[in-house]
Amino acid sequence: MSEPILSVRGLSKHFGGVHALEAVDFDLHPGEVLALAGDNGAGKSTLIKIISGVHLPNEGEIRFRGQPISFADPRAAREAGIETIYQDLALADNLDVGANVFLGREPMRRILGLFPALDRARMASEAASLIATLDIVLPSLSLPVRSLSGGQRQAVAIGRAVFWNAEVLIMDEPTAALGVPEQRKVVALIKNLRTANKAVIFISHNLGDIFAVADRIMVLRRGRKAGERLAGETNGDEIVKLMVGSA
Repeated sequence: MSEPILSVRGLSKHFGGVHALEAVDFDLHPGEVLALAGDNGAGKSTLIKIISGVHLPNEGEIRFRGQPISFADPRAAREAGIETIYQDLALADNLDVGANVFLGREPMRRILGLFPALDRARMASEAASLIATLDIVLPSLSLPVRSLSGGQRQAVAIGRAVFWNAEVLIMDEPTAALGVPEQRKVVALIKNLRTANKAVIFISHNLGDIFAVADRIMVLRRGRKAGERLAGETNGDEIVKLMVGSA
């Protein structure tokens, strides 16, 4: 197997007297989907917030591309190549797809060689190429994203991460608010990311989705790593037992 793109060793985080995370280890390889499972309060959110630069750990080390890293904020993590897609997606509902792909990083052009203006044509063109590459079907790229379905909005958020060369995508409950047909579309998109050699951390309460996309499943319980299994060598019953502490 290839060298890990992301390695976590002994990661711990305390909030006052609350030990949210205790000595967690794992590796993530390019082209791999690692599912992160666990009940509410298991430490999943704390773990991904440390990796994505929201929190600093109290102990432990994170290595990205073999180098130790410590991100001061989420922007630093994004610029390094780690993108987190939260349930709220952080999309601007009133803007179209191209404007959302370039949100905060808008290309500019000069009118008459003097006056700066947004290069809307480039944003639209780049977005169209991106959507086609990812095999995403949208009714129109010019509509504000508020008019898109939940699955289509997820696809735009994932596409934005891919466009900006994210090598690790952390996806927090991407199918939670979707109907079954849209869940399947998002699952298919995650499989496409694996084919494109992207590394994905997939957080979900839906065991069906976990087994549909994951290569490995890591279970957290009360801030500690309760177990790790290859998806093809375990089943839902064993994962649930690890989650509740009866394995």
